[in-house]
Amino acid sequence: MKILVTGATTNIGRMVVDELLALGADDVRALTVDPARAVLPDGVEVARGFLGRPATLPAAYAGVDVLYLAPYLPTATEACRLAAEAGIGRIVDLAGPKGAHWQGVEDAVEASGLAFTHLEPGEFMANAAIWSRQIRAGDEVRDTCGEAANAPIAQEDIAVVAARALVDDSLVGRSLELTGPETLSRRRKVELIGQALGRELRYVELPRDEGIAELAKDMGEHAAWYVDGQAMLVDHPQQASPTAAGIAGRPATTFLEWARRHADLFQEP
Repeated sequence: MKILVTGATTNIGRMVVDELLALGADDVRALTVDPARAVLPDGVEVARGFLGRPATLPAAYAGVDVLYLAPYLPTATEACRLAAEAGIGRIVDLAGPKGAHWQGVEDAVEASGLAFTHLEPGEFMANAAIWSRQIRAGDEVRDTCGEAANAPIAQEDIAVVAARALVDDSLVGRSLELTGPETLSRRRKVELIGQALGRELRYVELPRDEGIAELAKDMGEHAAWYVDGQAMLVDHPQQASPTAAGIAGRPATTFLEWARRHADLFQEP
């Protein structure tokens, strides 16, 4: 069974390649813009291309049985149509919560008529890196919506689920809500980062406009959109789902484990 991983040198896509190899997949093709710089593992076939350039996809799709579709909205419909024309049997797509920003990916996949598995992760633990500038500068994190709570997931865990969905067709037709193992407020996440670093970090609650201005230093024009999304989680916190852990066959990564593993994000080089 030949598996094609698109976005194979981005954060999750690269992890998916590694997880497929760990599961024993022996016919993996990786789509990347620059094969020479990809430094993919031995035994992985490398194809040059990009979802954003559909003309590069037919060659990459040739002979493929299962496709991992990275989330690239502008050409999702064409990428899925070409997959169907190439005879690909099923798609495992990375999207997001139903009805949210990435819904168009799922819509494109289903419109293709191919068998599918939708991966619907919530917020990535890695998004906590938006605080890295402040934490490197001192022990105070100025933010807003401190009581907004969700169950963030480690990207490594998403990759494990994706790889299993690619090799196991028992997950066909399912939409998999993927979260981490615990619901945490933004305030609590800052505390846990401090614990991982051996420091006592202080969370300072800001009014909405000031919070947006602070986050805009790191998120630019997306800060207001992000804050409005967090505000919804104050009254409607996201609950943790056991799905990721159940499919992976091991406990999901906790936020403290993630923070310890990625402590370098919050420390000076």
